[in-house]
Amino acid sequence: MDYLIRFLQVHETFRQPETEALARLAGVQFEWIFYADDSPYSVIRFHDCSDPTAAAKALISRSILSTGIFELWGTGIDYDALHADIRARTETLWPRFTNETFRFKLDIFHGSHTLTEHRAIIETFKYMAFTGPIQMKNPTNKFDVFEDHELDAPIPRRLFFGRQVAESGRRAMNKYDLKKRSYIATTSMDAELSLVTANLAQVAPGTLMYDPFMGTGSFPLACAHFGAAVFGSDLDGRSIRDNKPGRNVKGNFEQYATSSQYLGGFVADLTNSPVRRKRILQAIVCDPPYGVREGLKVLGSTRAALQEVVYLADSGLPAHLQPNYVPLKKAYSFFRMLDDILHFAAERLEDDGRLCMWMPVAGEVEGEEAAVAVPESDGDAMVGGAREYDIPRHPALRLVSVCTQDFNKWSRQLLTYRRVGDGEVDRGELIGYKAGRLALQSGNGVGSSATANDLNEFRKKYFQGFKERS
Repeated sequence: MDYLIRFLQVHETFRQPETEALARLAGVQFEWIFYADDSPYSVIRFHDCSDPTAAAKALISRSILSTGIFELWGTGIDYDALHADIRARTETLWPRFTNETFRFKLDIFHGSHTLTEHRAIIETFKYMAFTGPIQMKNPTNKFDVFEDHELDAPIPRRLFFGRQVAESGRRAMNKYDLKKRSYIATTSMDAELSLVTANLAQVAPGTLMYDPFMGTGSFPLACAHFGAAVFGSDLDGRSIRDNKPGRNVKGNFEQYATSSQYLGGFVADLTNSPVRRKRILQAIVCDPPYGVREGLKVLGSTRAALQEVVYLADSGLPAHLQPNYVPLKKAYSFFRMLDDILHFAAERLEDDGRLCMWMPVAGEVEGEEAAVAVPESDGDAMVGGAREYDIPRHPALRLVSVCTQDFNKWSRQLLTYRRVGDGEVDRGELIGYKAGRLALQSGNGVGSSATANDLNEFRKKYFQGFKERS
C-alpha cells in the first residue's frame, strides 16, 4: 500500500530533506511516488518493509513540516476516478472498519466549498457502508478527502482519499515557541526551523551534539528535545554566564525540563576551541554570525606586542586568567569562518556524523537553485544556489542537502553534510584542500588590516541593499 504525507505549505525546500533524514534515522526505505513543491500532498511507497504501518508511524512521529501520514486508499483527477480507484485498492478492507467509530473530513488546498457542497461530497462515500458510530472527536478511524487545487481554480487538479495512520511531531513547535521562552535574543532561531534542523542532523538519544555559536541555545534545546546530549560555546559569554538566574541558556533548559541533557557551555571561538581533535561528536549544528551588525571577530590581536602573555605587575599572575579580563579581538574573514567550520567538523565528527550549518546568500534563490538534494555517493556533485560564493566543501564531508529560506532581498541556506570514513576521502582532493586552506589563511583570513566589508562580501552587499553589480 502507498502512503500520503500531508505537508504544511511552508519551507517547501526543507520538506523532502527532512523526511529523508527521518527515514534514515528510523531505518526505513521509501521512494517518492508523487511530490511537488506547490502541493501539500505527497505519496510515498516503502520498500523491504514487513510492517509498513509501523514504518509510517516511525517516519512521521518527529516530522515538523507535516501534519500526519495516511494510508492511501485512492487517487484520481475527479471524483468518479477517485471512487473507482478506492474500490479497486481497498474494497476488501472495508469489513474491518464496518462497526468502528469513524469520521470523514474534507481537506482542501487553494479552494473552498459551501457547507452543502461539503456534505454532498461526503455522502458520495456511503457505498463503503460503515455502520459504526460517527464520532468527530477521537474516533477509531479518521478518513480524509484531499482536494488539490490550482490557486482559485473551481475544479481540483487531483484528489486523494486516505485513512490516518499517525500524526506528526509538529506540536513540539508550540512548546518551544520563542514567545513562551524565558530567554531569547534578536537572532534566536525560531522553534520551527530549530526543530527541522535537529531532524536534518539526525540527533537522537545517544547523540552528542555541539553548537559552536550557541547564542541563547535554540539548536541545543531542539536537539535535547529529541534526546541528544548537548553542549555549546559562544564568543559572547553573556548568554552562558549565571549572572541573572533564568536569564541564560541554562535557564532555558530548566524551563523545558531538559537540564540533564545540557552538558554546559563555555566562552570560546572556533579558532581557539578547547574541544579536542578527537572524532567523538555525532552532530554539529550551528547558525554562524553573518557579521552584519558588526564585523566578524575572533579572539586575538594583530599587534605583535599583544600576542604575548601579559603578567600583572602587582601579583605576577597572567592577566587573561583574571575574572575581569576582557579578551582582545581581531577581524575575521567570512570565507575563513565557513572554511574553519568545515575543517573543525571534519576533525571532530565520527563517521556518518552530521554537520548542519546555516549560510547567508546575497539575493533570492529561485527555481531549481532553491533546494538541491545531493546523492551521498556523489561527492563531486555541482550544487547551485549561492549567488555570491560557492557552497563550501571539504574532502571528508559529503553534501547531503541544501535548503533555502528566502527573505525580501536575501536568502539563507541550511547546508547538511555527512562525515565520510577516512577510506572514502580522495587523497588528491585532500592535498588540494590543504593548499587552498593555507592560501585562505594567509591571504584573507584572521587579522587582516582590511575593513569589515572587505572581509565579508555578504555584509557589503547587505548595506548596499543587494543592488546588482554594474
